[in-house]
Amino acid sequence: MLAERRIRTNVKAGGLIEVLAPDLPAGETVDVTIRPISHAQGKRSVVDILAECPGGVLFKTAEEVDSYIREERDSWDR
Repeated sequence: MLAERRIRTNVKAGGLIEVLAPDLPAGETVDVTIRPISHAQGKRSVVDILAECPGGVLFKTAEEVDSYIREERDSWDR
């Protein structure tokens, strides 16, 4: 089984997308996912990315983080 790969290419006239993978055998079944890269959107914040992860963001404020760390440290002394 061949390793998964990521290939970046440009959309050509008429919406043509060309992917060359000469190491794949003819007739091989593959999955192709197309995800546009939008430069207009700019960079996303880490908080936005984490919010999309399963479980979401554990803490919403710095105070919640401080409180959690304080409680954890206090539990070590018990």
